[in-house]
Amino acid sequence: MRNGFWSSLSCGVLLSLMGGAAQALPGQSVTEVTAWIQAHPTLDPASGETLLVRKTETPAQRFTFEASITAVGRLTAVDRRDIIRVESISLFDMVNGVSPSRLEESLEIIYGPDLYQDYLQSSVIYRYPSPELLNQAENRNAPLRRFVQGEVRQGAQFAYWVETVQTPSGIPQNGQISVFLLEDLPKLTDELEQRYQ
Repeated sequence: MRNGFWSSLSCGVLLSLMGGAAQALPGQSVTEVTAWIQAHPTLDPASGETLLVRKTETPAQRFTFEASITAVGRLTAVDRRDIIRVESISLFDMVNGVSPSRLEESLEIIYGPDLYQDYLQSSVIYRYPSPELLNQAENRNAPLRRFVQGEVRQGAQFAYWVETVQTPSGIPQNGQISVFLLEDLPKLTDELEQRYQ
């Protein structure tokens, strides 16, 4: 995925470092975020794509950007339909793999240095799986639970959720990084704690 979209994603680093990356973030209106997505040179949505952008180089390499009015995590009733609560970048790459650092690079490319600095300075408040969960997965013959790794972080401006899914050989081929409202942090951490206890 180094050609086509992925080369344009790499070129996005230069744009973001030059201050060319516009900002539309959780907490802003659906209209503002939609306009930002439409104008974003790296996202470059196809005709008809508004809050969901999909790019596919090959069946083995995909990119998705999604902005949503629902809170991060499990689907719940929506209080407000006029603001975006979470934006997520998802990568699937069977050729090159999807590491946390690659997800972080995508975050910088899409949003620019200001948000990236908030992410770098954020604190990890929950990480999974725990060593205890890994032992339980082995003892209960539930190997799938050990393949999902993630963390939730709290920044000064936003909260972040990073998750990768590994193959049995230990190579992550699927991952996502989400930017969401700080007020939704307790909801997500509670859900993850229940899932991974």
